[in-house]
Amino acid sequence: MTIIGWIVLGLLAGAIAKILLPGRDPGGLVGTTLIGVAGAFIGGWISARYLDREIANQFYDGPTWIAAIGGALVLLIAYRILFGHSRSR
Repeated sequence: MTIIGWIVLGLLAGAIAKILLPGRDPGGLVGTTLIGVAGAFIGGWISARYLDREIANQFYDGPTWIAAIGGALVLLIAYRILFGHSRSR
């Protein structure tokens, strides 16, 4: 998968993670993309390392999407734990 493919996957995975976990998160398109791309890498690493499931280099691979969304959810939860109460509401 190309860099653009990873960015698109990250953007969509980050958006899906925000839909699944609504609330105040780092904002905007850039924040969503960064969390999604980082989540895709983290989810892929966790999947390959601990679940013995290598992530395919294909954009339409289901386990790749599940790992990316799961990784983005982990990052969103970590962000909320670390910085959730630092903003004024």
